[in-house]
Amino acid sequence: MSAAALLSPSAPLPYSGAITDVAGIEVGHHTDPRRPTGSTVVIARDGAVAGVDVRGAAPGTRETDLLAPGNFVQQVHAILLAGGSAWGLAAADGVVRWLEERGVGLDVRFGRLPIVPGAVLFDLPMGDARIRPDAASGYAACDAASTAAPAEGNVGAGAGALVGKLFGVPHAMKGGIGTASVKVGGVTVGALIACNPLGDVVHPDTGELLAGARTDDGTALRDTRRSLLRGDVPRPLLAGTNTTIGVIATDAVLTKVQAQRLATVAHDGLARAINPVHTMSDGDTLFTLATGRVPLGEEAPGMTVLSVMAAEVAAQAVVRAVLAARAVTTAELAIPAARDWPGRRAAA
Repeated sequence: MSAAALLSPSAPLPYSGAITDVAGIEVGHHTDPRRPTGSTVVIARDGAVAGVDVRGAAPGTRETDLLAPGNFVQQVHAILLAGGSAWGLAAADGVVRWLEERGVGLDVRFGRLPIVPGAVLFDLPMGDARIRPDAASGYAACDAASTAAPAEGNVGAGAGALVGKLFGVPHAMKGGIGTASVKVGGVTVGALIACNPLGDVVHPDTGELLAGARTDDGTALRDTRRSLLRGDVPRPLLAGTNTTIGVIATDAVLTKVQAQRLATVAHDGLARAINPVHTMSDGDTLFTLATGRVPLGEEAPGMTVLSVMAAEVAAQAVVRAVLAARAVTTAELAIPAARDWPGRRAAA
């Protein structure tokens, strides 16, 4: 089915799997009712081997150094994704408190210390920028966490996300958060992606433009890649005012080296679905969680197949993030979404 066929304003997206299909993973969102922003938490209560790869040049992250294969910590207990730019990293404090209250964390003799890496995206143009995710937001996201398929679109870390900002925020479209999963040989790989890129979102199989920068009159997609190649001049940009962040999870048994490699190759999925990607104004960051519920036996897929699976679900989750998104209007902006906007066909 083509992407256009899925863009009915009222119809739900067909189920495409979810990161919570991975055994040992829970997801919760908190969406701030005062403006489009929020927090999303991916919890692994029993701990998970983790990796990370930061490809964007302007990241906002927490606790990423400890995920390096040569460093001491072997497992993490949750990953935070949030809006609010660097201010939003405060939401991780609430995640840590929630987990500690439930006895989840690394035993450091004086208590159990939850290990919670995180990453944030820039959603400050959407409403009052003084309202950002904080510790209470992170705590509320944990309270909402479950093994059910998480909501997609304008929720949690995707609430204020936009796509296609290279020619100005007023010409952007609504981003969001999406999830997908695939299963091969008894092993599941899932993704949860908060999509807020500088570039456009394209269908990874067909190249169809789904959402992104609109023309000056707002009636069609301008196609950022082709616009730049023909010499159109982009608007001046602040570093870090974009960013796609997410989590790749699997129930396979992985080492820290393998987990880091899976995070690296998952960025291939972003590159298939976002153009341009990994720019100087994006802080693109992907984490990997391996819960180890399914040993990699003779019949289970090896790292090559797992890598293909990770890139696939990352690309699918990006597409679902924009197809699930809804239009948003603030005092300053009216931002359309792909599913309820008639000008989806790119300008000639």
